[in-house]
Amino acid sequence: MEHITLLIGIVIVTALVFDFTNGFHDTANAMATTISTGALAPRAAVAMSAVLNLLGAFLSIEVAKTISSGIIDEGSGIQPEVIFAGLVGAIIWNLLTWLAGLPSSSSHALMGGLIGATLAAVGMGAVNGDVVVMKVLIPALAAPLVAGIASVCATRLTYRVARHADEERTAKGYRAGQITSAALVSLAHGTNDAQKTMGVITLALVTGGALAPGSDPPVWVIASAGLAIALGTYLGGWRIIRTMGKGITDIQPPQGFAAQTSAAATILASSHIGFSLSTTHVCSGAVMGSGLGRKGGVVRWGTAGRMFIGWGLTLPAAGGVAAGAALLAKQGDWGVTTVAVLAVVLCGAIWLRSRRAPVDHTNVNEVEPAVAAQAAEIPSPAAEPEPQPESEPAGVVTNAIRAVSPPPPPAGVSAAGVAAEETTAAEPARSTGRPASASSFR
Repeated sequence: MEHITLLIGIVIVTALVFDFTNGFHDTANAMATTISTGALAPRAAVAMSAVLNLLGAFLSIEVAKTISSGIIDEGSGIQPEVIFAGLVGAIIWNLLTWLAGLPSSSSHALMGGLIGATLAAVGMGAVNGDVVVMKVLIPALAAPLVAGIASVCATRLTYRVARHADEERTAKGYRAGQITSAALVSLAHGTNDAQKTMGVITLALVTGGALAPGSDPPVWVIASAGLAIALGTYLGGWRIIRTMGKGITDIQPPQGFAAQTSAAATILASSHIGFSLSTTHVCSGAVMGSGLGRKGGVVRWGTAGRMFIGWGLTLPAAGGVAAGAALLAKQGDWGVTTVAVLAVVLCGAIWLRSRRAPVDHTNVNEVEPAVAAQAAEIPSPAAEPEPQPESEPAGVVTNAIRAVSPPPPPAGVSAAGVAAEETTAAEPARSTGRPASASSFR
């Protein structure tokens, strides 16, 4: 029993570490557009988002129930070390995508880790496939489409309503609207993503015998999960904020307001019905929709393509890492210890690699080099040079003029200097009545 208690403690700490990485990984979802348009200063934006993530954690437990008793069968023999392995897979994938500045889903990393570890340790029978399809895979496909379509419509409506208004006055109003909608997204993020960690901790307590199956998360679990995600949010995932705010499209205040409002509505609706939705998918879809909705707006499909690839790899990649960790952790105490040491070493290596090109609140609004190169490849219509007429062979008159024209002045000598020298040389010639010699011009 003491071993189980210690192992549960390790699982709880690891779950809170994942929740912390979830916080800074997903800060961009709420604050990328607000920071990129200058509606809020970077530090103020992440501080506001952190507080609202904490508050949102106390608003609902429906998603926590989906994680704790929906995807994985609690009575199938799942042990705490399996949950530990699943969390390790999710954390490693979160950090790798953060290093690449890729807005991927922390939610899908967690679910992929849990599913992969369960399949490796117990088998297919322990995974509720219908729940995975109905509450994970279908929302993963539908959510960005729904949010994107809503954002396209909201962006077009916003520009249409304000087409005759003063641009400077409306910009101020939209910035205020952005702050309000960003606050709503942060609150929605707390109601959805913080609950996932609550569900994992509750699942660990159930498998360890500390809670009865089907129990709701205790208050201390809710509070600790809320604090962990709030702390991670405050530190800010600046790399991903840069990608989402500057890499997908150039966002103006009306677009930011429309995108965040659409995303918040989608997330809150999914939290109410218990869908374990990816806020990253929703917010990324809304940002792309805002780019498509503005006349003349451009979506950088190269960056979007990288995101789509990352989204497709998240479940299998996190699941693969978690499956290997689960097989190792099943070997006993030495296996669990080995997994923990390897996880710490990998996390440390990723952090050290990130220090080579740091991104923080001071340079978050600078366009990343890959995006700048991509933008340079797209010629602007206004910048295209006017077509020049084809050169024609010079005629007799032109050649004659060139023959009698004086040579160009030497480098570093201005035309005015040459004229002054010619005037000085000509004065002696007038006084003597003789032409100036060739040496007078030297």
